[in-house]
Order: sequence, then C-alpha cells, then structure tokens
Amino acid sequence: MTKIGIIGGTGVYDLMTLSGVSDEDVKTDYGTVKLQMGIYKGIQIAFLPRHGEKHDVPPHRVNYRGNISALKKVGVERIIATGAVGSLNLEMRPGEFILPDQFIDFTKNRVQTFFEDGAKGFVHVDMTNPYCLETRKIIIDAAKSLEMPVKTRGTYVCTEGPRFETPAEIKMYSHIGGDLVGMTTVPEVILARETEICYASIAMVTNFAAGISPTPLTHAEVLEAMRQNNENLKTLIIKAVELVPDERNCDCQNALEELGSLGQGKYLS
Repeated sequence: MTKIGIIGGTGVYDLMTLSGVSDEDVKTDYGTVKLQMGIYKGIQIAFLPRHGEKHDVPPHRVNYRGNISALKKVGVERIIATGAVGSLNLEMRPGEFILPDQFIDFTKNRVQTFFEDGAKGFVHVDMTNPYCLETRKIIIDAAKSLEMPVKTRGTYVCTEGPRFETPAEIKMYSHIGGDLVGMTTVPEVILARETEICYASIAMVTNFAAGISPTPLTHAEVLEAMRQNNENLKTLIIKAVELVPDERNCDCQNALEELGSLGQGKYLS
C-alpha cells in the first residue's frame, strides 16, 4: 500500500523523480479523484496536484474531502503538502520556506469535517498540534542535511479566496498573531487529522501581503516566485521522503481513538 502522499500547491504539479508512474482514478463519497502513483527508492508515493493538473481549480472550489479520502483509500499514512503564501512578517521573506506550526481559520464556506450529518457520529478532533510534530521534524532534518534554510515555526492565516486580502485584513491578521496568509491549509489539515493521517506543510513565501508589499499583488508574481524556487522545494520534499521511518511515532494515528469503532474508515466507502 502507498504510505506517503504529496499534495502539490501552486507551481508544484509533479515530482519528476518517480518511477513506474501511473494515473489512478480513486472513487470516494465526494467524487472521483485522480492521483499520480509512483515509486521513489522503493517508497510508494501518491502525488496529488491540489488545483488540478492545469491549475484550473481555485482554492475555494478544491474538493478537499475527496482529496483526503482518496489518499486515505490508497493507504497514505503521511502527507507532505506545499503551498504558496504571502508574508505578514518582515522576517519571513519572499523565497523562504516556512513550516507552519499553527493556523487561524478565516474561511467561510468550506465543509471542514467528514462527520457532519450525524450518521457517522461526530468528533471534536483535537488540534493542539495541527501539523504533525513527527513529520515536521522529518522535514526539518531533511533541510538540515541539505543545508537548506527553513523557518520552523509560523502561524498560517487561511482565507477563503480566491481574491487577495485587503491591507486592513492583513493588519488585523498580523495583530492577532498571523505570520503567513494563504488559501488552502484549511480544511485540508483538519480532514487529515480526522482520517488519522499525519500532515505537515511546506509554505513558500512568494510575496509580502497587501499593505506590506510596495506593489499591487498579482497571481503571475506568485507563479514566478514558485517557478524560481521549485527545484529547491522538490529536492526538500524528496529528501524528507527518504527520511520517513517505517512506523509512525506520533499521536495522529490515534486521533479518533475516543470514538471507538465509529471513526475507523466509515467515511471512506
């Protein structure tokens, strides 16, 4: 079974280093999801471009439940996700990699749970450490071995999109403790926890946010920044994959323990 899932955000549409690559259409309760399946040094990997192969799915329309369900169905135990972010923090500059350790949710219209109708029960999933501590450490160790600088903490403010934020919003987010602003970590990180999948994110700063940046923001600017640092990002991901242990040693795998038999895969049929 596949053990590692890679979710590619803006600018990351393949890993290019997998062998035996094949496309697999995975049927879920939330629609059919196409995964790119492959092998790297004997490790089975499922790759998923979050915004579609042609980047034609905006963040507020991503099938988050379908994506996480599909990864769970093919046996993924650990997800490394990527995403482009704007910076609210002058110490987190364009081109830098940040590993978020907390998030603040400002999304509006996204279903954030697999347990919404009562038929499967419900769960108040713990998000004290929303991003898997073990997987974050793996990425940190990978960066150290590559002598690649990463910032190991940051609070990700997730907005609904697809528009960019106003300077007034950015000012507020900064005042309440935000460091980064993006449009995709929620509900992805929550759904991963509900499926007991480890989840960590590598956020790449592409620009300073509105009111901090001296020029108006454009999507082309984001894409160009991702293009320039894309190979470094892929190198970091692949190195992290090499360091993933055979067994998990974190609490993510027991996130639904309080439910007994209720949560064990019933949302995946």
